[in-house]
Amino acid sequence: MSDDLFAGGKPGSAQSYDASAIEVLEGLEPVRRRPGMYIGGTDERALHHLASEVLDNAMDEAVAGYATRIEVTLETGNRLTITDNGRGIPVDMHPKYPDKSALEVIFTMLHSGGKFSGKAYETSGGLHGVGVSVVNALSMDTSVEVALNRELYRQRFSRGLPQGSLEKVGGAPNRRGTTVSFVPDPEIFGELTFKPARLHRLARSKAYLYAGVEIRWKCDPSIIADETPAEAVFQFPGGLSDHLKEQLGTRECATIDFFSGTQDFAESAGRVEWAVAWPLWSDGSTSWYCNTIPTPDGGTHEAGLRAALTKGIRAFGDLIGQKKAKDIQAEDVMNGVELMLSVFIREPQFQSQTKDRLTSPEAARLVENAVRDHFDHFLADNMDRGKALIGYVLERMDERLRRKQEKEIKRKTATSGRKLRLPGKLTDCSSDDPEGTELFIVEGDSAGGSAKQARDRKTQAILPIRGKILNVASATSAKILANQEIADLILAMGCGTRKDCNPDNLRYERIVIMTDADVDGAHIATLLMTFFFQEMPDLVRRGHLYLAQPPLYRLVTGGKSVYAANDEARIALLEGELKGKKVEVSRFKGLGEMNPQQLRETTMDPKVRSLIRVTLPADYEDRAVVKDLVDRLMGTNPAHRFAFIQENAAQVEEEAIDA
Repeated sequence: MSDDLFAGGKPGSAQSYDASAIEVLEGLEPVRRRPGMYIGGTDERALHHLASEVLDNAMDEAVAGYATRIEVTLETGNRLTITDNGRGIPVDMHPKYPDKSALEVIFTMLHSGGKFSGKAYETSGGLHGVGVSVVNALSMDTSVEVALNRELYRQRFSRGLPQGSLEKVGGAPNRRGTTVSFVPDPEIFGELTFKPARLHRLARSKAYLYAGVEIRWKCDPSIIADETPAEAVFQFPGGLSDHLKEQLGTRECATIDFFSGTQDFAESAGRVEWAVAWPLWSDGSTSWYCNTIPTPDGGTHEAGLRAALTKGIRAFGDLIGQKKAKDIQAEDVMNGVELMLSVFIREPQFQSQTKDRLTSPEAARLVENAVRDHFDHFLADNMDRGKALIGYVLERMDERLRRKQEKEIKRKTATSGRKLRLPGKLTDCSSDDPEGTELFIVEGDSAGGSAKQARDRKTQAILPIRGKILNVASATSAKILANQEIADLILAMGCGTRKDCNPDNLRYERIVIMTDADVDGAHIATLLMTFFFQEMPDLVRRGHLYLAQPPLYRLVTGGKSVYAANDEARIALLEGELKGKKVEVSRFKGLGEMNPQQLRETTMDPKVRSLIRVTLPADYEDRAVVKDLVDRLMGTNPAHRFAFIQENAAQVEEEAIDA
């Protein structure tokens, strides 16, 4: 065998592989070469992760009991400044690097910081010692000021490199803490800039997570393109409980009181805080945090709470003699829940540097043990409340078991008798299982053609309709049944109408109305919603009906395309992130003008699209108020419509003036 095979090629050739081919990246160069390894990419989410890293350090000082105030300031030029009144980063010389201050070591060396041993912080969000050094590496300009021992120190950096040594710049008799000010590097992030609304939400959420801290938000008004306030002060003594009240608003829940509380772990291992409610008429949301760090993918703390709630509700069912309770699963308890959970633990383990998922095994046990006793008392202290909640959960369980039964009976078998009678213009999906499938009701044959090419053939079916369908609110039953468009629609869904409507036989999980983003499209969507409201209300009640959200405008600049849903969004883009740029604006006259790629990436791809779920109001059962409104707007008497317009025109005009 030739030695050349081991060398990777002939000496001196383009494929030679020897010691000279081995690179050693020093300092922060690995971060600039591979930013995705440290912040998950170079997109907008990664850019805002830089803000989180610096803010998390300030929050660690607050949670440790040293800081009471944090200031977050966004200025023109994409400069973000975060200040805390904590202890201040150490500025004395580092024992291992006697020619560098501790501050310089922290900002220029990976895996440096005060959170490894647990001596400086009992619990913290920064654990790998890479956060602020990564921010420094990926910023074109970083300035750090430390007020410590009545003196003010400053050092500047650029792209991770010191621009001079640490300087003492004067006295600071009435100030303490750390200020970090930085501008993300356009070489890494291109033209991306911080979004005021996103930073505002971040600052607000941090204040909820630690009741003892005051967070001050300030933003230059010239860079705000929406309703985000230029200044705000956040401090919430009730913590997550306050947050949940705000999230719920006036929504009705399964229990009048929601389940909230806080509990220290044994042996000073940290603590947990939670707030949980079960809304009746809307979907909920879940938010998970560890040491004030959002963990959107959940993790072991999530598993602990799931176990506590599931075991608790089962035990309560056993207490009141509800035999079905033994079959309750975690998904029955968690389905549709509005929930926030925050844990503080020592040396947590995360799945990656972006900390999207907590993997510390002890978190599950700590959370379950801490929450379970409180939940048992929540259920048993008020038996009516406990019975209301278990009734809600058992309904969810029945829905789950019904879906499971439907899944076991293959869709082809269930619809084989109807397959031959499906409408000819229906382009069906290939999946045999209704779960995960969608029927798009599309306005016009042209749009239907684009939608057929844009769809996922396995899960998405297309049914084009021509023009405005029959107004069922002003038509007789015979006329409704004789209308071909409505007959095709009823046949495609396969679940019957009115008293014969059985949502269990619906051939698709979601029905999506997809019309043009203009007045005519809105009218057609209204006619279709009227049809479902009158002929198939149970489908709406169970949450099967949706509205697609196609854009009205496409804006192109420098080879980059962005979309605007309406005139307001177009103006916001032109006055915001596209301000001063040469922009080509095109208006879609209809869905048919979009090519399949555009339709997929804006309206049909589940990963990026936006859908609006159509729901029935809480007082639907008596139908009086809602039915009266539908009759007035959609019924046979034009005088009713005219009266409604007269009654509401003044209000619309007044709101338009205010806007």
